[in-house]
Amino acid sequence: MGRVSDNRSKLMDAVLELIWAGSYGSTTIDQICDKAGVRKGSFYYYFDSKSDLALAAIAAQWEKVRVECDAIFSPTVQPLQRLKNYFDFGYNFQREIKAKYGFVLGCPLFALGAEVCTQEHELQKKIQEILGYKLKYLETAIRDAHAAGLVNAPDAATKARMIHVYYEGLLTQARIQNDLEVLRETTAGAYAILGVKNANLVAA
Repeated sequence: MGRVSDNRSKLMDAVLELIWAGSYGSTTIDQICDKAGVRKGSFYYYFDSKSDLALAAIAAQWEKVRVECDAIFSPTVQPLQRLKNYFDFGYNFQREIKAKYGFVLGCPLFALGAEVCTQEHELQKKIQEILGYKLKYLETAIRDAHAAGLVNAPDAATKARMIHVYYEGLLTQARIQNDLEVLRETTAGAYAILGVKNANLVAA
């Protein structure tokens, strides 16, 4: 048996890949163990169930993504540039995923959340929590853009929700169509929702 941290991490990596590229419902513990190269007995040493593993995996993955988001949404970056950088990061990430798997996979949180929200309530709550953090990043950037006179968005929270839903919709459409080009309009569309006052700020 490998080190404790190795097997636990392998199981978390495996479940994320399997449920994102496939589905939560179709993924079995046997498949997870095979993918991770970990014995089934070891699975139950670390986790009580598939749900318990998935919960730990998405929480750990978010901590990694949060580091990226903290840098992207740094207050030292111009607010509209933060949004563009966020969407560019998403596009590049999806491009890497397509190169690896042959498919655009979209947002793992939306894909998983839509599947399990009526059945796995702990997973549902964790997904809602993480999505809430993402909304706050958007809201802060929009509030700063409004304060700088770059947009007319006195209700930054509402605009953040609109852009969040718009972006997640594009990610879902890109997954359905297996087409990265769907995501190229993200920044321009978000700027349009915000009513960016200087057309030169809208990314090509």
